[in-house]
Amino acid sequence: MTDYEAVIGLEVHSQLLTASKMFCSCVSGYQDADPNTTVCEVCLGMPGVLPVINRRAVELVIATGLALGCSIGAYTKFDRKNYPYPDLMKGYQISQFDQPVASNGHLDVTTDGVETTVHINRVHLEEDTARLLHRNGSGDSYTLLDANRAGVPLMEIVTEPDIGSPAEARAYLTSLHTILRTIGVSTANMEEGNFRCDANISIRPVGDQELGSKVEVKNMNSFRSVFGALEFEIIRQTALAKDGVRIVQETRGWINDKEITVSQRSKEYASDYRYFPEPDLPPLAIDRALVDGIRNNLPELPLAKKTRYMETLGLSDYDAGLLVVSKTTADFFEAALDSSPVTGTAQQKRAKAIGNWTLTELARLDNAPGEPAVEGGVDPAHLAELLDMIDSGVLSTVMAKTVFEKMYATGDAPGQIAEKDGMAQISDADSMTPAIEEAVASNPGPVADYLGGKETAIKFLVGQVMKITRGQANPKLVTTLLKDKLDSMR
Repeated sequence: MTDYEAVIGLEVHSQLLTASKMFCSCVSGYQDADPNTTVCEVCLGMPGVLPVINRRAVELVIATGLALGCSIGAYTKFDRKNYPYPDLMKGYQISQFDQPVASNGHLDVTTDGVETTVHINRVHLEEDTARLLHRNGSGDSYTLLDANRAGVPLMEIVTEPDIGSPAEARAYLTSLHTILRTIGVSTANMEEGNFRCDANISIRPVGDQELGSKVEVKNMNSFRSVFGALEFEIIRQTALAKDGVRIVQETRGWINDKEITVSQRSKEYASDYRYFPEPDLPPLAIDRALVDGIRNNLPELPLAKKTRYMETLGLSDYDAGLLVVSKTTADFFEAALDSSPVTGTAQQKRAKAIGNWTLTELARLDNAPGEPAVEGGVDPAHLAELLDMIDSGVLSTVMAKTVFEKMYATGDAPGQIAEKDGMAQISDADSMTPAIEEAVASNPGPVADYLGGKETAIKFLVGQVMKITRGQANPKLVTTLLKDKLDSMR
């Protein structure tokens, strides 16, 4: 029986963070605007109007290309891509064909401990299309067109067919998503359509070099959707191949609620978009000084940040990797660490503690039902203060978790919460003596077990003291005092 392998290439379209559209002065923010209100003659494709290149959009694509290790072309030009769909008022799209802004880059991703290099074919600029809104009325179906999105600067990042599994595709998209947010070129919100992905997938017998018939998959609006669509296609195409059925080159759409792909249109022959140079826009010479300036102003990239966390702060590969997946998470971690005036070994210990609280307690609350009462949930400086209170013995870890939840809900500082709620760890022996005496007197069985040589029985008695003191006793001191008390009874 022949075994098959998948060959996957991805095309990511990401809207750029510019104030205006790609070729006109209309505002690029359209999500909250009424339909067809952020438009002008240029983005509506009126006859006789002339486009003007958005310089900032070009700079953001250069920044992306540099972050992905691409070569930046000395010259770039725009082309007309004839693409006669109803969401393009002009009947063509201004895009780039043979001279993109950036090309020949790469992104290294790790899946199940195995590193793969995904080569980037090109990063180019184009204009986004209008939006088609499909409606079903009382027995009638119709489509509305909202042109607000038309002309928004759109960056396309195209990989080589280097990806071999849905897991690798997800790892690539996650890494790319983090990079775009880190360098500030896009919000990359998939739910808002700022970061969209099309996948090209084929299968071939393991060991063959020739590519099979390519299927393009669209309509994927989340990392989970991309993973599910690719997984479905591998199963579907493999079953067809094993049954001797020819795989049709086509475009398919992912139906999220059914978790299947369905055929949308045949692509038996390579599409001829009849590219030709855009006559209304001059070619651009990209100044090397501009490229160098953008390179020098790039922030620390996620992979470099992860390496620094491991080498300087002593974090594990796993924890460092999780912290840099999200720019928001990494920024929170860094701010909390900056609020902790410690160095050397103490800094490494604090970094591990901040990482643990960020990846466990903060993540748990962020994913809980409902919205936090305070924007952002927890002030990073407040987490640093909370850890100081744990280290100094003012709060136990159990108490600190309760305080942290209230910090998240109210935005208040931990000291303020602890004082208001009377939460302070009991750390003096005299104050704990009554609870020690009560726990010993009320639990003769565990006391007898300890005195008989079963030293683990003391854990139960510690728990009883913590219960009596409502979690306010210092567990280490409780253990010491209990041992002294029990040993005196031998």
